[in-house]
Amino acid sequence: MNLREETNFLLTKYQLKAKKSLGQNFLISEEIIDEIVQKAEVNGKDFIIEIGPGLGSLTAKLAEKAGKVIAIELDENMVEILNERFSLYQNVEIIHADVLKVDLHDMIQKEQAQKADISVKVVANLPYYITTPIIMKLLEDKIPVETITVMVQKEVGERLVAHPGAKEYGAITVSVNYYAEPKVIIDVPKENFKPVPEVDSSVVQLTLRKEHLALKDEKLFFRTVKFAFTQRRKNIGNSLTATGKSKTEVKDMLEKLNLDINLRAEDLSIEDFARIANFEK
Repeated sequence: MNLREETNFLLTKYQLKAKKSLGQNFLISEEIIDEIVQKAEVNGKDFIIEIGPGLGSLTAKLAEKAGKVIAIELDENMVEILNERFSLYQNVEIIHADVLKVDLHDMIQKEQAQKADISVKVVANLPYYITTPIIMKLLEDKIPVETITVMVQKEVGERLVAHPGAKEYGAITVSVNYYAEPKVIIDVPKENFKPVPEVDSSVVQLTLRKEHLALKDEKLFFRTVKFAFTQRRKNIGNSLTATGKSKTEVKDMLEKLNLDINLRAEDLSIEDFARIANFEK
């Protein structure tokens, strides 16, 4: 039985359909699942956190390679399937919860207390309707993981890896790049899912940075980025006044930083934003 047949069998057996409200699209390509596990470099020392496991197709492959897999699933119908499917697995734990409300730090600490030398990784086919909040929770909460390897809409993947000047470059690009080095590792055509979504997907891998940019005030940095891109049609001479500076103060600051007042937010590198946030008269 191939993965497509297995998916149809499980949905029929449990009389289920993918819930559009939860962004459920089931990956039915064994080759892509194998490639995700391989690119994530999953091994016996790894403690894997999987978010939105669905029917458990990726979970099963992760369990073959990892020391332990904790799969966090919101849909109680899927939890029923997962509990039955993995009841005999010694290294798989299913948690019925909203990942945005789970204390991942506590979860990891408990695993480390049992086995000190584990490596923590996130590997997931994320629900598309909540992709950005999940990624930012993992990064902003400074969850101690080595890598985050996740399936996202192709458009989102392009935004995460965009460079200054590109139309895809935005606040999420700068924010993610502050915490991690992102790269697209697999492109996944929409035909590899059931039901077939409207858009193609990409698997993005975020390697967490061990050192961040030197910032005097991290909150000010992110506030500056937010205000700059909220009014991205304006030049930075105007948009940066939202941070509390007068136009004269902004003009003086940009001159001293050797930045053109007519540039727009998408023209600034992450280092430029750091210089602006760190600026002192």
